[in-house]
Amino acid sequence: MKKLVLSLSFLFVVRLAFAVEGMWLPLLLGLLNETEMKSLGMKMTAEDIYSVNKGSLKDAIVHFGGGCTAEVISDKGLLLTNHHCGFGEIQSHSTLEHNYLEDGFWAKTMKEELPNPGLTASFISRIEDVTMAALAGVTEDMDKKTRQSTVDKNIETIKAAAKKEAWEEVMIRPFFAGNQYFMFITVTYKDVRLVGAPPSSIGKFGADTDNWVWPRHTGDFSIFRIYADKDNRPAEYAESNVPLKPKHFLPISLDGVAEGDFTLVFGFPGRTNEYLPSYAISQLADVLDPARISVRDKTLAIWDGAMRSDAQVKIQYADKQAGLANAWKKWKGEVLGLRKTGAVKKKQAYEADFKKVVVLDAKFAKYQKLLPEFEQLYRDITPYSEAKAYYDEIMGGNIEILRAANRFAGLVKAKDKNGEAGYQEEKKKLQEGLTDFYKDYRPEIDQRVVAALMELLVRKLGKEYQSDFLANLLAAAGGNYEKMAENLFKNSFLTSQAAAVAILDKPMEDALKAIANDPACQLLNSLRDVYSAKITPKFNEYNDRIETLQNTYMRAQMEVFSNKKFYPDANSTMRCSYGQVQGYKPQDAVSFSSQTYLDGVMEKYVPGDYEFDVPARLRELYEKKDYGQYGENGKLPVAFIGSNHTTGGNSGSPAIDAQGNLIGLNFDRVWEGTMSDYNYDPSICRNIMVDARYVLFIVDKYAGATNLIKEMKLVHPKKGGSTPKAKQESKADKMNKKSSDPAKSLKAAPKAEEY
Repeated sequence: MKKLVLSLSFLFVVRLAFAVEGMWLPLLLGLLNETEMKSLGMKMTAEDIYSVNKGSLKDAIVHFGGGCTAEVISDKGLLLTNHHCGFGEIQSHSTLEHNYLEDGFWAKTMKEELPNPGLTASFISRIEDVTMAALAGVTEDMDKKTRQSTVDKNIETIKAAAKKEAWEEVMIRPFFAGNQYFMFITVTYKDVRLVGAPPSSIGKFGADTDNWVWPRHTGDFSIFRIYADKDNRPAEYAESNVPLKPKHFLPISLDGVAEGDFTLVFGFPGRTNEYLPSYAISQLADVLDPARISVRDKTLAIWDGAMRSDAQVKIQYADKQAGLANAWKKWKGEVLGLRKTGAVKKKQAYEADFKKVVVLDAKFAKYQKLLPEFEQLYRDITPYSEAKAYYDEIMGGNIEILRAANRFAGLVKAKDKNGEAGYQEEKKKLQEGLTDFYKDYRPEIDQRVVAALMELLVRKLGKEYQSDFLANLLAAAGGNYEKMAENLFKNSFLTSQAAAVAILDKPMEDALKAIANDPACQLLNSLRDVYSAKITPKFNEYNDRIETLQNTYMRAQMEVFSNKKFYPDANSTMRCSYGQVQGYKPQDAVSFSSQTYLDGVMEKYVPGDYEFDVPARLRELYEKKDYGQYGENGKLPVAFIGSNHTTGGNSGSPAIDAQGNLIGLNFDRVWEGTMSDYNYDPSICRNIMVDARYVLFIVDKYAGATNLIKEMKLVHPKKGGSTPKAKQESKADKMNKKSSDPAKSLKAAPKAEEY
């Protein structure tokens, strides 16, 4: 068997060219990053950040709802995250009578805190390198399927043998394109309650116009609380549950930030792809992102117009619009950044160096055909990737009636698979979800979206990827897309909750017949037929080969460039990124400083505007300059930027100062730097953070929620005040201490071939 495991000492050879680039595993900071972090101003130790033997920063960091990050900011389980991360929960509790999106929400007592079924908060107990065990029996000549099957069996064995408490869970994830594996022992709490949220005019100030843009003036935060059972362990929601007693919580600095200050962002970044070949980057910038953008251009224009003209629509579509617009604008900035920084040319130069080494060194001869193979594969896959991008967008969240049709199609699948019993089980699930779907659905809006996107699909991809059913619908409407959509919606039961419920009340065979004859269901099935027959087979064939080649290319890069510091791509696991408060110059003669103030909010203020209205109370406080202890030289800080490497999933991540105190809350990146998922460039990649002092000001002076302020620990690290590091080992720490020691596992790692 050819060994595939790199020794850690080789894997992470230090390279100083990108001092703040990377999303690092916290258990390895002491080995790889501590010296560099201290050179940037950090005063903590690596063990203050990650420890399994005592409370540390990691014990205050939460995977919030599976897609965002949050942090514990009190000894009673108080959680701070972004407003947009809690937006769905805020919306779910909002009505026209109690519009928390418009007015904000503040629980003045714990009894007023609102439960959120399905919302979770997960902590990491410990992380271990399990590469050797995960890749046991794996060889270089294995095909993808055999390799994955071997790894999957190994992972199940590792999970079964893992030492953990009954309330803990095991998660194992691949790193470096499957060349390394880490195990995460987690604890997930299921009783998470809404405590506070500013109105959207603060929490979403600037909305789409300012999204992904600096300078920024958004108070993007919301507050929740974790509840546990009487033993401080996870439990389903119950009135008898009590606030969590955390192993560690973050003190909050009142001293603010200055240019050059050290910043640590801790969280769960979603996905990056920093080690792709140039052909992949070219396809992304020239084909895939433009396709996705063009679809959402149409949808968002229709939704936005409807939201601006109807207050009820604004409530119904606020969460959906925010979700769709977020990626849309990010993709636009991504294309801009990739082109502006010459990402493809940089990759090509990197590949030219790679080619030189593999040609000159005989031990790398096996890698000489890698890049030519990539070039051909990306050329072959591009038409299928483009078609898939359009279909994924159109059959995804852009057309809502197709989402409903997909749920009803599930009834057919359930019946085919498990007979009437399967049908009845799926029917019950569907009935439970109908109200949630229809309370925020406006068929007259969706009808316009269908007309616009079907026209785009046919125009961009041509008849080769057009379904026969769509062609027939268009022919019946005389080629008029608006008329086609009108006919479809007129004849579909999916446009009405009452009609949908009536179908479900029918006997099974009658209901299935109605589903089969519904035009929206027929359109979905016809699009799926094209997708499954003409797009996915070839796409999957080429993509499997690309993924296998990427595994080899990742290993090859690490072997060939032994002087490069490689960090793993993000994969929704716990990471640290470090940098400094730092302005930037996005273009010629344009320079941005690192801090914004409340003055900028007032400069953007447009009375009654959907994006830039400002609450009367905030205007009043501004006029009086009544900032309390949160102001700075007569001004109120709102947001700041830094050079931390972040991505989606870092929303809600704490920005932590050199001593371990909370100074801000990560919520965005600058538009020019959104391409950092593929091409981090230190000149323009900046993350955006709401200043902790603005959060405290809104909670205290604006909302009067002093009960929450009293829970928090406010400190003055720059003025000689309390600057606590990770607190001493508590009783809970001792009870939950694990025998595993990551340092020991590192020392024990055997030497092996690099990967």
